[in-house]
Amino acid sequence: MTFGALVVSLYLTSSVVFSYECDKMAMLCETKLEIRQSVTMMHRVHKQVYPMNGKLYRYDVTNTSDATPVPESQVIVADGSEKQRLVVVANMSMPGPDIVVYEGQRLIVHVENHLFTEGVSIHWHGLPLNGFPYMDGTAFLTQCPIDPGSSFTYDFIARPSGTYWYHSHIGSQRGKGLFGALIIKKNETNSINEHIIQVQEWNHEYDTDMELQYLIAESIVKDRKKQYEEQLLDGSIFAFSDVHSVLINGKGRYKSKETNMYNGSPLEVFNVVHGNQILFRVIGVGSQYPFRMSVDNHTITVIASDGHDTSRMEVESFIIYPGERFDIIINATEAISNYWIRAETLEVNKDIVGWAILRYDGATMTDPDSTSTKQSCTITNKCIVLNCPFSHYPEEQYTTCKSLNEMKSSSHSHAPEFVQGQSKEFFFNFGYNGIIDTINGKSFVFPPVSAISQPDQIQPSCDNPECSTFCFCTHTIPLNHDDTVQIVMTSNVGFSPDFGHPIHLHGHSFHVLKVGYGKYNDTKGTYITNSDDVSCDNDQNRVQENVFCVKPKWSNSSWGGDNIPGLELHNAPLKDTVMVPRGGYVVIRFKADNPGLWMLHCHIALHVMAGMSLVFNESFPNLPPVPDGFPKCNRYPPVRPAHVQSTQRAPTTTVLPTTAKQNRKILIFNSKSCLKQYLFIIITYFKVTTKLIISRIT
Repeated sequence: MTFGALVVSLYLTSSVVFSYECDKMAMLCETKLEIRQSVTMMHRVHKQVYPMNGKLYRYDVTNTSDATPVPESQVIVADGSEKQRLVVVANMSMPGPDIVVYEGQRLIVHVENHLFTEGVSIHWHGLPLNGFPYMDGTAFLTQCPIDPGSSFTYDFIARPSGTYWYHSHIGSQRGKGLFGALIIKKNETNSINEHIIQVQEWNHEYDTDMELQYLIAESIVKDRKKQYEEQLLDGSIFAFSDVHSVLINGKGRYKSKETNMYNGSPLEVFNVVHGNQILFRVIGVGSQYPFRMSVDNHTITVIASDGHDTSRMEVESFIIYPGERFDIIINATEAISNYWIRAETLEVNKDIVGWAILRYDGATMTDPDSTSTKQSCTITNKCIVLNCPFSHYPEEQYTTCKSLNEMKSSSHSHAPEFVQGQSKEFFFNFGYNGIIDTINGKSFVFPPVSAISQPDQIQPSCDNPECSTFCFCTHTIPLNHDDTVQIVMTSNVGFSPDFGHPIHLHGHSFHVLKVGYGKYNDTKGTYITNSDDVSCDNDQNRVQENVFCVKPKWSNSSWGGDNIPGLELHNAPLKDTVMVPRGGYVVIRFKADNPGLWMLHCHIALHVMAGMSLVFNESFPNLPPVPDGFPKCNRYPPVRPAHVQSTQRAPTTTVLPTTAKQNRKILIFNSKSCLKQYLFIIITYFKVTTKLIISRIT
């Protein structure tokens, strides 16, 4: 009737459980995740290992021909680099163990935090958790962090069916390995074979921490050389740090800059039977990079995204962003052999690819040979790519983009009706000025307590006059129960829109009614400027540095609600994560029928850490009662020891004159705000001061 507890180790690495599936007839499913630090390319007994010809060997083996390989299932392999990296993982595996349950089952997950210095929370990405708002796993919003040495139990009904995942929702832990697949199967009988693909970028220097270095220093310098931003074909920037490899299910290969050769690290292998159909559940678990996914010699049929079925679409490849999921079908009808599954970054002039192997039963136990090839994109046989971050590829690449505008829901679901007086339309501009991430000029600051269970300890912080242009605050939007909510999300309208942003909404799936792109060069596919459809109240200042668009709007005042050209109201796909293109916009709609505190944020790790978030306070009076024994957290006031006399002289403080306060507003901060707020204010102050000094010197 229950999940047995997953095998757990107290050691460096141990035998790893990669998947656990609840009995289909069970009512209750129970399991455990133990969060620990570990190290890549290390074995509990054999210590350090190295890769050779797809296998792992103990560090002191010199002749591999007669040596016994180290089981790769007992090692966190990553890309096989012998430069070990510290990781944060669940149950000593990366990815963490798959959790597979059936729709409607009660799922209980005990999470134990065995880290030394960091709190943990686990978010169930994509699940609406209707009726279970305290289980969302967003630290300081729906729970307190799970402190080192402590535990917390998540308890909810698994619904609806689909492809989901779990991951840490604190700091950079997701980029360090704390994630895994959560699959909710339908109760109906389904004989199709299926596999899970989890794709991520990998960096030997702790990629997310390097991004924080960029946030503070505005550049990353390695070996006395500045590391430049990574760019897409259209010129968009999407990352600040170099990527060394791409991992599929925690495995990949590293290309040495010295030898220009890939190491022989083990890869993930998916075994298939000739003539069968195979379902692949593909999950974007990375921190910043998009990937173009393809399978050599095979056409991909997309059948679902973010847990919701779509009309079938045949493509050569599709692009997946952090947080997204796509379900695809592959027909195993090619010659019995090995074929590459590819995950390519979209970087310009870089050859960084993640591989896995599609292996037909009866094929050799080797890497694919030269018969495994990508589709050749020609003028008569163009490649079709779904979910591009730009409007089109350069003409010479003979590649056709299919946007989400062309993906249809297979359930023929209608978007909720937009009725005046019972509906709200919001504009949110996701802005980044090189240091600070905002939504409508507000950089999000987490409260010091669990907001959902301790609301009386939350102070409104976005009502200050300063927040009309820019501020750090706990950005909260109230929603009434059963309101229809329409959101127009824009990317960096107001100045220098170098980024697109993958945006994720907790607690809801939404209808994607329209994707609008900026202006592009028709031949080269390069970005020119913002879409004319959206403008800003402070457009006259949009070319000035550090000017956030705080009040985006339709350029045509007659637009709004259902009256927007190109809006798809009848068969729009349902998603919970969507890419807002550079200089463009996305229109989404959902029904506010799930009381709770639900976060809306960019799913690039650096951006969410730096404040590109807000919270919907939805139907708060309709929340279910706080569960018995629900943990509380607090920021504790100074405590005076009993033996200290109350007459002891109080410490003195220096108060800035009014004029100085006005001239140095950026240094003023609320003493109750978190350390992050203080850090960003100081960074911004020194950025401006430094630029003034440099400009005078030069």
